[in-house]
Amino acid sequence: MPSTERARLTALYGGLLLLAGCVLVGVIYVLVQDGLDNRIGTAFTGVVPGGRTSPQPTATPPGDLIPSEQAGEHARTQVVQVVAATTLNRLLTVSGIALAVFAVLSVFLAWWMAGRVLRPVGLITATARKLSGENLHQRIDLEGPPGELKQLADTFDQMLGRIEQLVGAQRRFAANAAHELRTPLAVQRAAAEIGLVDPDPERIRWIRGELLQVADSSEQLIDSLLLLAATDQGLERREPVAFDESVAAVAGEHRDEAGERGITFTTALEPLTVEGDPVLLTHLSRNLIGNALRYNHRDGSVHIALVAADRTLRITNTGPAVPQDAVPELFEPFRRLNERRHAPGEGAGLGLALVASIARAHGGRATAEANPGGGLTVTVRLP
Repeated sequence: MPSTERARLTALYGGLLLLAGCVLVGVIYVLVQDGLDNRIGTAFTGVVPGGRTSPQPTATPPGDLIPSEQAGEHARTQVVQVVAATTLNRLLTVSGIALAVFAVLSVFLAWWMAGRVLRPVGLITATARKLSGENLHQRIDLEGPPGELKQLADTFDQMLGRIEQLVGAQRRFAANAAHELRTPLAVQRAAAEIGLVDPDPERIRWIRGELLQVADSSEQLIDSLLLLAATDQGLERREPVAFDESVAAVAGEHRDEAGERGITFTTALEPLTVEGDPVLLTHLSRNLIGNALRYNHRDGSVHIALVAADRTLRITNTGPAVPQDAVPELFEPFRRLNERRHAPGEGAGLGLALVASIARAHGGRATAEANPGGGLTVTVRLP
């Protein structure tokens, strides 16, 4: 058996072409043989003076002797048979030589055709072998008419684009996670060094408060990272959840905070039951509503709408202007519109990433769009 796809295709194409040639030679031989004797006899009679087209029915004497009146016809028949046999033998000889030449040409033609057909596959293989973490930007960019192999190459290019995005997001996640985890440790170390240098009771009390605040922030960050990792693995169990009641309970937790900041807090919740994890769905609502309040301004507004017909949760808030092209990046871990200042109450930048991950775990999708006057409208569609 041939060891390469090109050799196998060459054997297949060459075999099919050779088979077609053999069938063609056979058909030509049968068609030529059919009635060849009559056609040669007719032509021979036409060129012999006084010849007859058919023998006269007379009695044949016993033995091998041929009557004189049948001698000419017998000779003509013998000549016709010899000419027919010679013609067929010549036809077979020429056809055999032509078939041998055709077989050789078929092999070369099949080899060339197989190479042309497999050229995109070779390009895909060469590109895949050269790929690494440093050159995921390379593409095949196959040029040619539309077809299955062109579609395969384009699909491979699209896959490379998605892999490049995922690898880039993973690298940013690792770098940002390292930064976020290193910063609290640096603060704790600095506070401890200050306390050792200046053991004043008031300074020690302030340092204790700072250390507790940093510890709480680190604990919240680690819990968020663990939750993000858990939701990325999917759901372990599903049960009917009254999503409207869950959202209403979380909204009630934030009403006092909204009132203290002078933010108008409105809800329009329709009864909706979804299959999912009640704890994760509560985290989804809490992150969305918490972000809507955190990234808002005084005398702003937050509107929460749950539409049963579309099975969507939509939260709209006022706030700073958000460029539309920066909105998709907000769903990546540790991505913020502005640099983190490590101020009290500031999030770690995992809120929308958790929302998107929980929505995917439930078979849904989270999207966002910038509001013309500032702020965001985040929509979560659940199945």
